[in-house]
Amino acid sequence: MALAVRVVAPDKTVWDAEAEEVVLPSTTGQLGILSGHAPLLTALDIGVLRVRADSDWVAISLMGGFAEIEDNEVTILVNGAERGDSIDLSSAQKEYTSAKSEADSVSFDDKQAVIQARKSLKKARARVQAAGGSI
Repeated sequence: MALAVRVVAPDKTVWDAEAEEVVLPSTTGQLGILSGHAPLLTALDIGVLRVRADSDWVAISLMGGFAEIEDNEVTILVNGAERGDSIDLSSAQKEYTSAKSEADSVSFDDKQAVIQARKSLKKARARVQAAGGSI
């Protein structure tokens, strides 16, 4: 029995198909979902969602949100999402390098700047990983 998986961002539906397995980047760590999973509502962190459909894994970068699992339906509502196969790895790596440099140079006295720099770095890392790169 397959899972009905739907990933919805404010501007588009990124994924709406059946899958055998889903790995979510929850705020408490990676969370694997298989058919017959118990009902669950969880917060999602910035990270990479992995969906196994037809024995192939598809990576999708998520920018935080929520996931609901119930009756073999996985509904994922996120602030932003992008399929890994649509991300240019070279530009994503440049974005990561820039975000890393910014995070390394920010003053720890400016707490708001530290939070923003870390968030930008997490987003850039998720895009690189979804595109198939490694950090």
